[in-house]
Amino acid sequence: MTPPPPSPGIRFGTAYYPEYQRSPDPERDLGLMAQAKIDTIRVGESVWSTWEPRDGEFDLDWLTPVLDAAHERGIGVLLGTPTYAVPPWLQRKHPELAVVRAGGVRVPWGARQEADFTSPVFLRHAERVIRAVVGRHGGHPAVIGIQLDNEPGLHLIHNEPVFERFTAWLAERYGDVGRLNEEWGLAYWSHRLGDWAELWRPDGNTTPSYDLAWRRFQAELTTRFIAWQAELVRELVPGDRVLTTCLAYQRPALDDVRLSEHLTVTSGNAYYLAQDALIRDAEDRPAELGWFASGPDALFRAADRMYGSKQRRFWVTETNATSIAGSQLNLTPYDGQLRQAAWALVARGAEMISYWHWNTLHDGAETYWGGILGHAMTPGRIHDEIAALGAELDRAGDDLAGLTPDADVGFVCSPDSRWALAFQPPLTLDGRDPDRDSYERIVAAFYQGASDAGMQAGFVTPEQFGARRFPVVVAPALYCLSAATAGALTAYARDGGHLVLTFRTGYADEEARARAEVAPGPLREAAGVRYLEYSTLPGPVPVRGLGTHGDNRHWARHWADALEPEGAEVLARYDHHHFGRWPAVTEHRVGRGTVTYVGTLPGRELAAALFRRVAARAAEADRRPAPVPDATEARGRPSAALVDAGGQPQVTVRSAVNARGQRLWFVHNWSDREHAATVTRPAVEITGPRRPLGPGPLRLAPFDVRVIT
Repeated sequence: MTPPPPSPGIRFGTAYYPEYQRSPDPERDLGLMAQAKIDTIRVGESVWSTWEPRDGEFDLDWLTPVLDAAHERGIGVLLGTPTYAVPPWLQRKHPELAVVRAGGVRVPWGARQEADFTSPVFLRHAERVIRAVVGRHGGHPAVIGIQLDNEPGLHLIHNEPVFERFTAWLAERYGDVGRLNEEWGLAYWSHRLGDWAELWRPDGNTTPSYDLAWRRFQAELTTRFIAWQAELVRELVPGDRVLTTCLAYQRPALDDVRLSEHLTVTSGNAYYLAQDALIRDAEDRPAELGWFASGPDALFRAADRMYGSKQRRFWVTETNATSIAGSQLNLTPYDGQLRQAAWALVARGAEMISYWHWNTLHDGAETYWGGILGHAMTPGRIHDEIAALGAELDRAGDDLAGLTPDADVGFVCSPDSRWALAFQPPLTLDGRDPDRDSYERIVAAFYQGASDAGMQAGFVTPEQFGARRFPVVVAPALYCLSAATAGALTAYARDGGHLVLTFRTGYADEEARARAEVAPGPLREAAGVRYLEYSTLPGPVPVRGLGTHGDNRHWARHWADALEPEGAEVLARYDHHHFGRWPAVTEHRVGRGTVTYVGTLPGRELAAALFRRVAARAAEADRRPAPVPDATEARGRPSAALVDAGGQPQVTVRSAVNARGQRLWFVHNWSDREHAATVTRPAVEITGPRRPLGPGPLRLAPFDVRVIT
């Protein structure tokens, strides 16, 4: 799909639902938005029962005054298809549409996304309402795009027709049950099939390859649904309308990269915990995962992942205005934190920042998910901060056009490995129970280390690898590794790149089968190590090397590969009576490049020390891999940085290049105390009043951000 033309700067928006208000006043609301430089609103995606209050009876005119008022003020509209929240009459007329979970339990109606969207009955009703809503309003001059559904992929759907389609999907892929028996190792526990009719349901499945296939199939269903909507909507709207959907990346039935192939622009959620959770320091604490980013690096990581979906700039369709989640969690942001977060997302490629939502709702499940206006519908501190931010982004518009974030370390991540390690996790939560978020925890630990070393990251899938080049590449827990990807990683290192491999990378093949060869399998020669055993670490184990001395120690956590060097140099070793016989980190020269192998989950200091060495080696080599034909060369951090953070953990520096070829530097102080960075040469500040800066200290107030070029 052709990408949208670049906007003059950053779109600034909010979700707007006058249909929820007791006394709607769009003229007032949109006037306040225009004053706050809000130029985009998102409407209509949650109210199928308002669009179609009874089966086949439509009420479509209520939105027209909103669209007209928005157009008068130069505010663009993202119009949503309402298919993720079905009306009561539909669930009563067709109770068979209820999603069935594992174990046969039906999802009760009363929330959202309770319907099996693969059902022909559902699709017939969905098409009818989409044609009505988008057909009526999609051509309105205020409408800039259509949001297809919302946060798709919530459930793994176990309805009988879906299982039957899964069986047919397997038959098409494998041809016959004999091949399936061999590929999945179904001799185990007497699971060999004699006929496709003997395939057991996924509810009680214990076979890893089965689970991986089931997750792939479920993600494909989600992708097909969005692709179906995209094709339908394209019939109904002018060709310049953007097609997108709001992605919640934690959804279990989602492959964001494949789904995004059917979108003009990727959009997603960027929620984060505010107040003290957004303070950055040097403390080593476990990464908090889930819906809400906890800490600045998690916010950067979420943005980098959104960029990776299409390797293009993205829209943030939902982010905090104030408190998020339920009535029990009201972490309203400290002064300056809304501005900090917005600029962090812009630095990593966001070309729209949109708040959920305009006003805090007086009814419903999300009564305490705060909006720009509170329940009193009166502008206050949050509104004023967002209005000031809107003005600041508007002033900087020309400088922000076409921003491409710099990235000098690439993370090769895959949904297959994430799904496989959710089924058979390597990590534990408490020394015994499996940590189903093991994959994300491993990625987060290595991302944190790169960030602490001053490196900027990008994300690619194995399929995207080679189309975007990085001086350093990390393959974190790339468990399901194909021969082709292993070859591409090895070739990258031989051609001069610096490759970082971690435990569990390459241990299994594309079917999530443990390889019948010495680990790390196809990467053994390039890594210059092998291992025949591994162990859980019930508690942290000290590590010597990579800058430790005296009583100073790093820490290894959760896991230890029993590495045996085969030409690799030992960089760090466990300081332990048993594990001390094995290295924790090794380095191996291969061709013109280097492979670093990390056999444990590094604590924060160890991860930072590792990436400081990796960054130094990459800079020392002063060469990068030659780009493949038609490849997009990733911009790495230039050798002469305009801003020096001085090693302060509270200060981060990110950079991006705009459409004019100018590099912008985004300097954040993620703390409640003043800090200063150092400007190394004359510059111009674009935040606040535009003014020149000379070399010297760049003072940062508490929770401040300054952007210079």
